[in-house]
Amino acid sequence: MADRKVALVTGASSGIGEATARQLAAAGFRVFGGSRTAAAGRGTQVGHVTLDVRDDTSVRACVSHVLRAAGRIDVLVNNAGYLCAGAVEEIPVSEAKAQFETNYFGVARMTAAVLPGMRERRAGHIITISSLTGLAAVPFWGHYSASKFAVEGLMEALRHEVRPFGIVVALVEPGAIKTPFYTPPRQAGIDAYAGPRGRVFAATAELERKAPGPQVVARTVVSIASDPYPALRNKVTKQTRRTTLLKRFTPAAAFEAGVRRSFKLHTSAAPSPAR
Repeated sequence: MADRKVALVTGASSGIGEATARQLAAAGFRVFGGSRTAAAGRGTQVGHVTLDVRDDTSVRACVSHVLRAAGRIDVLVNNAGYLCAGAVEEIPVSEAKAQFETNYFGVARMTAAVLPGMRERRAGHIITISSLTGLAAVPFWGHYSASKFAVEGLMEALRHEVRPFGIVVALVEPGAIKTPFYTPPRQAGIDAYAGPRGRVFAATAELERKAPGPQVVARTVVSIASDPYPALRNKVTKQTRRTTLLKRFTPAAAFEAGVRRSFKLHTSAAPSPAR
């Protein structure tokens, strides 16, 4: 049907991206899933578009392909991202830059690529998958958390900038979700961090084990894509809602102690050396 809204989802080969693309298609959108590899499985109504959000040429080619095929892009879902985990001291700057190249600059590239068409039509939705870790940092996920904090600021500013053009900007902030995203991160590193790093990784793995699947995030995206006036920040999972309330209303020292308890880190300063 020619009047179907057109959605482009990045990072659509698995996890939240794949679930979102499928649910948008089920809701009646014409959906293109951008990723470096095609989504697994058959029988989907989602069209695959080769996309590497780290590459300007790839981004331009992807958006041009969708515009040629469908004539417009009504909804962009910025989902592509990955986790670079480890102590801040352990992560080389080159890896930190790579984290931002995908998680932050990939969002900026895709957004800039679709905005001209949306401005011309004076309509469109830009929906970006953020994270609870963009609101409350997770130990040993420092660069990932920083990339999501950055995305939060980018989208908050963008919402003001494009409002006069009828363009909607919204963030989706899930807590732990059961997806391939939680592939066990690096184990090698600086010995001094080995104990706490291992406890944090074990705690996040346990959170993932108990977490809901990506469909809960996809349902929120579909709801936003159909809403002309969504909130800027849309929290998904009880974990996100509870943690953000605690951060807002709990004294800072108490909240910090709670984070350390949650990840089985020492709740007091390191003991002084024996005399």
